[in-house]
Amino acid sequence: MSLDIIVFPCLSDNYGFLLRCVQTGKTACVDTPDAAEISKQIEARGWGLDYILNTHHHPDHTGGNKALKRKYGARVIGPKAEESRIPHIDDAVSEGGAFTLGDCPAQIWDTPAHTAGHISYYFEDAAAIFVGDTLFALGCGRLFEGTPAQMWTAMARYNTLPRATQVYCAHEYTLSNARFAETIETDNTALDDYIISAKAKREHNIPTVPTTIGAERDANPFMRADQDSVAKAVNMIGATPSDILGEVRRRKDAF
Repeated sequence: MSLDIIVFPCLSDNYGFLLRCVQTGKTACVDTPDAAEISKQIEARGWGLDYILNTHHHPDHTGGNKALKRKYGARVIGPKAEESRIPHIDDAVSEGGAFTLGDCPAQIWDTPAHTAGHISYYFEDAAAIFVGDTLFALGCGRLFEGTPAQMWTAMARYNTLPRATQVYCAHEYTLSNARFAETIETDNTALDDYIISAKAKREHNIPTVPTTIGAERDANPFMRADQDSVAKAVNMIGATPSDILGEVRRRKDAF
């Protein structure tokens, strides 16, 4: 089972993702930030579009649902907890459910915090997870509709994945996240190396997405809220990872 994954920029800082099962030719996009750009990428490859996989309801993730469904007849998959907020949804899915793109199965993970019903799509055989706005390179999503405890639950779960797992997050926020992360762990050499690599990529207009679980585990302060170095940085030694993440998020929001 093999999965082709295409990454391309959309809007001001979003990424679009096209997926294709090599064996069957079935295709999907993850979220629909820009219907015109997604269509352009599809047409350039001579593909169709069988499915739209929404991670959450925000307009920069669902705004192209109508146009792409109309043009390609794509079936819209989205989080059951946000079913009423996902435009033109066909199938509502949640934790324990599954989605199969041709011969490529994906697990559905409930990962609320950024929004109340946010989900992630984990293609274990392809070692790839699509996390929407929950996890970012060196960051995490704002807690618009959820809690620090929910976000830490998601971070801890992502941390259980193999280090080589490719993480497809939906925005190019890496360098701005890096500037903040440096204020939390000032002597993290893995973070220093990460930033050097990210800067080099952006200087050549190369995406920093995908990242990997291992890279985030080593450098992302939100993924490291269970580490003493992060607790010490925010003067919360002995506190729970959830509370520590909440304080790191509060500082990031004010940064």
